[in-house]
Amino acid sequence: MRSSNPVFSSLTTDNRSGQQGQAYPGADYQGYGRPIAGNQYAQQHGMGMGAPAATGDEARPMTVDDVITKTGITLGVIVAGAVITMALCLTKPGLGLMLTGVGAIGGLITVLVATFGKKYGSKMVTLIYAAFEGLFVGGISFVFTSTRIGGAPAFDMIIQAVIGTLGVFAGMLYAYKTGAIKVTDKTRRIITGGIIGVLVLAVGNMLLFMFTGHNPLTNGGPLAIVFSLVCIGLAAMSFLTDFDAADTLIRRGAPANYAWGVALGLAVTLVWLYTEILRLLSYFRN
Repeated sequence: MRSSNPVFSSLTTDNRSGQQGQAYPGADYQGYGRPIAGNQYAQQHGMGMGAPAATGDEARPMTVDDVITKTGITLGVIVAGAVITMALCLTKPGLGLMLTGVGAIGGLITVLVATFGKKYGSKMVTLIYAAFEGLFVGGISFVFTSTRIGGAPAFDMIIQAVIGTLGVFAGMLYAYKTGAIKVTDKTRRIITGGIIGVLVLAVGNMLLFMFTGHNPLTNGGPLAIVFSLVCIGLAAMSFLTDFDAADTLIRRGAPANYAWGVALGLAVTLVWLYTEILRLLSYFRN
């Protein structure tokens, strides 16, 4: 079971053996909640034989409440950082925009560290990502809303983008919980392929702009609008694989600290969706 989200993909790939009889640290579950004797994960990873026992969040299985709490904290840090950066942009635009770039690069590096550095369930990594993304979200929001339409500031776009993001999130969660849309291997492959395609197009558009000054995918024209709609659709569908990955980790008895990894994965998708909705609104407003 894999997810189109790189963070969830690394989490679930590392733990695919959970269905085949491998327990998680400190958990007394096997497969989908069946009790087992002993802690096979600890034995297989050298945690036995005199090694210190797991404590705290590593000593109990993850729950839905853990996911909700950790995700709420992560989003709270992002919102706080965004408000601070917006305030800086209004008073010191140069500094604010510099922090926006720092946030974008720092957030990308943090996701790469979490994905390839196997920092599963790291509270520090997740909160560092949230801090960086707060800088980016606040700065990019300022860039779009600093445009004035008909003499009035377009600040209300932020409210519309937030409402749209929460609406899509709630809608996809409802679709997943009710089974209206089934998450299959084919679904995951399609979403992953679509995201890779979008990434390639975005990089190509950036290079085209650097060498020719043309950016057809982000200039607000018909092609840019279609591209933005595709990105919004992919981000929305990504929630399905994110929910499925989180649900599977819970049912397999993953340790509670893994909820920080789930929070990171959901935050990645939420920030992407918010940015794309804000971009699309700016096209129509301009």
